[in-house]
Amino acid sequence: MLNSLDNRGNLSLLERLFHLEEAKTNVRREILAGLTTFVSMAYILFVNPQVLGDSGMNKGSLFTATALTAVVGSVLMGILANYPIAIAPGLGDNAFFSYSVVIAMGIPWQTAMAGVFVASLIFLVLSLMKIREVVINAIPKDLKLAVASGLGIFIAFVGLQGGGLITASKDSLVAIGSFTNPTTLLTIAGLLVTAILMARKVPGSIFIGMVFTTVAGLVTKLIPAPAHIISGIPSLKPTFGVGVAHIVDIKEPQLWAVVIIFLLVAFFDTAGTLIGLAEQVDVMQDKDGKMPRIGHALMADSISMVSGAVFGTTPPTAYVESSAGIAVGGRTGLTSITVGVLFALSMFFSPLLSVVTGNVTAPVLIIVGTLMAQSMRGIQWDRFEIALPAFLTIVGMPLTYNISYGIAFGFLVYPITMLAAGKRKEINPIMYGLFVVFVILLYIINILPKASLA
Repeated sequence: MLNSLDNRGNLSLLERLFHLEEAKTNVRREILAGLTTFVSMAYILFVNPQVLGDSGMNKGSLFTATALTAVVGSVLMGILANYPIAIAPGLGDNAFFSYSVVIAMGIPWQTAMAGVFVASLIFLVLSLMKIREVVINAIPKDLKLAVASGLGIFIAFVGLQGGGLITASKDSLVAIGSFTNPTTLLTIAGLLVTAILMARKVPGSIFIGMVFTTVAGLVTKLIPAPAHIISGIPSLKPTFGVGVAHIVDIKEPQLWAVVIIFLLVAFFDTAGTLIGLAEQVDVMQDKDGKMPRIGHALMADSISMVSGAVFGTTPPTAYVESSAGIAVGGRTGLTSITVGVLFALSMFFSPLLSVVTGNVTAPVLIIVGTLMAQSMRGIQWDRFEIALPAFLTIVGMPLTYNISYGIAFGFLVYPITMLAAGKRKEINPIMYGLFVVFVILLYIINILPKASLA
């Protein structure tokens, strides 16, 4: 039916907006690609409230905020940049928010959300001034890959803990969990099923794995059954505008350190994903191998970050799961707009939040962590001056249980080892500025609070 409408010219508006013929695609293929991408990334609707909920935020409101942010980001990406790439709140920033900022540093989530909002405003201004591209290009590729890998291992570590596979130990800090615990066995079953689906390259493997784990938990009564499946959209009131209202709370240097960390992480996160996905779609690259309209794509990301902070969630990012939709033929912004529409419809299924427990999301965190850790293969491990800062970045995040420390370790050691190796000309001057920034950040986050207590 869609093809016949296209032939009669009734969909000429879509052709003018998305240049379907030029991209060698059609409406049916784009919608199918959008559905595939949505199914692949729909897990974030349940994982994001679970992770941010650990900070004390309302999970129902987070569910709605997550969906709305995905709607805004994905639709803007489709309209402004005409790329088949979806945007939604990402794993990594939410973990940093809950576990590093709120839990470890003891900052109220309301104040932390104000930090996200301030970072998003600065982020938007920097994108408008095109400073973002300059700084992104200044950070060496190896450190970008190390940050992505470290985030992956940190997220997997959180998943292993949440699923009961790893527990705390007084003697060795961590130890293996108990396999006699039924909920731990549920996590293992979900992990194995999801791993098998991923290995067989089944579209939507992560989402299907979540469904399996949830159903298994319901059947075995390890997870209580929900009273309803469809309901009204959860209220945004508990989180909407909270970050804006608490801007006045950002007075301490420690809080400005949080703002800068959010800014730095978001700074090159989406850009790296965009470049990686561009390699999958030849039509998205110009004759020089660069991404056309990348400024429009980064603007869509920046605007969605501001809206997400207002809604009450952590910064969004371009999703690597968009590759699933691209693989089935998605080539234009109609794919990402389809994803946005599906996220809008999903807001009526919030009762499912009660069945998506930590044991259901744990396999997701472990699998996504595995995918992110694959970035390590691109690091130049044969060059010690690069290998050490990259390694410290990667292991620093899970071992300190703090994403900011991991990033700081790498960015501080990099210029030192490069200078020692006689590679001064390879260091971008901006990296010296970042060195100073992270020295100040470590002092504010780690040393200043202890000194004030002495």
